[in-house]
Amino acid sequence: MSTAAAPSIDQLKELALPVPPYSYLPQTWGWLVLLLVVLALALVCGFLKWRRWQRDRYRREALARLDTLVGVLDDDERRLEAMRELPELLKRVALSMPDAPAVARLGGQEWQRFLAVRAPAPLPEGFAAGLFIVAYAPDARLLAIPDANVRSLFATSRHWIEAHHVAV
Repeated sequence: MSTAAAPSIDQLKELALPVPPYSYLPQTWGWLVLLLVVLALALVCGFLKWRRWQRDRYRREALARLDTLVGVLDDDERRLEAMRELPELLKRVALSMPDAPAVARLGGQEWQRFLAVRAPAPLPEGFAAGLFIVAYAPDARLLAIPDANVRSLFATSRHWIEAHHVAV
């Protein structure tokens, strides 16, 4: 019968100690400069986005009001009020634009030209006439406008509010 030899202390090996953790600090000044440049660019981009977000506050508020008006179109009692407010809302948006100090005086053809020039794409043929009718026609005529035409007028107004050009 063979017996296994008992291990000897001479057979033991040392365990490898863990490697110290690597430092995340840059080892040369070039990496530090690059890090500072990237941080500066991130701060500048963040500041510019924040400023644009602040500048476009009038758009967000107008779109929220327009959503409220569109929601009221199904209510027969408040439909007329919502339709009358649409041209006023567009005028308030134009007055809120940073580069439009003379908008308050615009009316008629000049107002329609202003809307057309600031639009990102050509406005539909009857848009200006539709706004004129909604603003000045008697109540009976407004109530006779088909729902599809009214919703088209509101959709075009939404597109203009979202995407009109602002000269900066």
